[in-house]
Amino acid sequence: MTYQVLARKWRPRSFADLVGQEHVVRALTHALDNDRLHHAFLFTGTRGVGKTTIARILAKSLNCEKGVSSTPCGECAACAEIDAGRFVDLIEVDAASRTKVDDTRELLDNVQYTPSKGRYKVYLIDEVHMLSTHSFNALLKTLEEPPPHVKFLFATTDPQRMPVTILSRCLQFNLKKLPAQLIGERIEHILAAEGIEAEAAAVNLVARAAEGSVRDALSLLDQAIPYSGGALREAEVREMLGALERRHVLDLLDALARSDGEYLLERVAELDQQAPDYAQVLGELAGVLQRIAVVQAVPRLAALEDNVGLEALAETLAPEDTQLYYDIALRGRRELDMQLAPDPRAGFEMTLLRMLAFRPDGSEAAGAPPRPQAQQEARAAKAAPQDAASSATPAPARKAAPQPQPQARTAPTQISESSAGTAQAASDAAGPRPWRDPDWMGLVDALGLRGAAQQLALNCTFDRREGNTLVLKLAEGDKQLATEGAQTRLEDGLSAFYREPLKIRIESGALRDETPAQREERRQEALEAAARRSMESDPFVQALKSTFDAEVDPDSIRPAGS
Repeated sequence: MTYQVLARKWRPRSFADLVGQEHVVRALTHALDNDRLHHAFLFTGTRGVGKTTIARILAKSLNCEKGVSSTPCGECAACAEIDAGRFVDLIEVDAASRTKVDDTRELLDNVQYTPSKGRYKVYLIDEVHMLSTHSFNALLKTLEEPPPHVKFLFATTDPQRMPVTILSRCLQFNLKKLPAQLIGERIEHILAAEGIEAEAAAVNLVARAAEGSVRDALSLLDQAIPYSGGALREAEVREMLGALERRHVLDLLDALARSDGEYLLERVAELDQQAPDYAQVLGELAGVLQRIAVVQAVPRLAALEDNVGLEALAETLAPEDTQLYYDIALRGRRELDMQLAPDPRAGFEMTLLRMLAFRPDGSEAAGAPPRPQAQQEARAAKAAPQDAASSATPAPARKAAPQPQPQARTAPTQISESSAGTAQAASDAAGPRPWRDPDWMGLVDALGLRGAAQQLALNCTFDRREGNTLVLKLAEGDKQLATEGAQTRLEDGLSAFYREPLKIRIESGALRDETPAQREERRQEALEAAARRSMESDPFVQALKSTFDAEVDPDSIRPAGS
């Protein structure tokens, strides 16, 4: 019998089987049970979190022969065929391989026809962000006013690359990465059902290596089970993943805590014999530092979790050292990922030496040798005249030149509550920013908005100011963008920028000016047109066309950097 991989065998068949996406399940369940079904759904999230799985379950719920509900029977012909991937009215499309506008038009030509067997004709388009601009334009009208027997289900890992005109016509569900604990519980359930023995530490390693993706976890599990000889053991799994034993990381931190450079480099040389991935080692180092920070900040909570071997380091390291080491480890890992170091080991050593060299003022670790600056200050104190205090006219003390703060070169700037309050007071004292009718496009960029507030601002134009109220214009077809939360965040951003309390009022109707979103769309179209012209005029392309009677697919051309 052909072996079926765990990711397919254990793919959820109903909403009840899903884990970690309760917010999406709840919304879809209520919509199905109360017959409040939208015509287009967009599922976003990283790989392996359930986008396509939820879409297929939704397709079953819509076409189950026992009726539309959130609990499809799973036994009727429609449910069985959807599970097997051969239901004629579930049209699954991989947009990454069908980006041409002709493909989209061919797909949409059949939208008008009623379903062959099911209740609804369901179009499931995976990685929809890969469609070309022309394909999105072809899809737009159908998506806005589809026939009643059609439902669109979109899945994407990159919703930012989709036109806002498409986004605004879909119900959006953002699927979360799953925590390692939840993935571990799922792995334990599957292993128990499969009758496979497993060590808890091995399960934890696989769950953490999956980085929030259940599919990745099950793929790693498929690899780890035969690697471990039919069972899941920590030593074999750690070897397979290339993960270090925690003792290596603890030894490095112990050397740092004692400021022992010689011992530190000896541990690096020992580590190098295992040919590790140094970026991964820094990631594990940062993970241990995070656990140490938890032990230092919340000892009672930390006692409930696995922190064996960290208590002594938590007492030896100063909390500010822990935070600084964590930041340096992250920066060093980024340098290794970007291949900025001469070689991986040199970059790793340099990161550790930064930790050794830099330490916040006054944070000497217990038992650590004094720093050079502290030694100089101690020698200066001993050399000072003993009777200086009895001098009749003591010389005025000179201010020491300010020492450069090492953390300013290695750690991001941190703003304390007091400094933030001072900055706010200075801003208030400066008074409101002088008013003049704004360049709305430039102002939106300066506000630094995100999410729904950004989409609202991008699709508005500035009309006028009435007292403390800014009147914005929004096209009739984009009224759904003006949610209460988006308006509130836009008001907050404008008030902070102009340093005075401002309100906004949104009026619908024809726009006199171009919106930022329209400008960006026009800019992208110009870039694409320029890229096509450049490609057509390229001598090498012309030679290929002449020699092989080739044609250039215009929809495959993208501007550089897009």
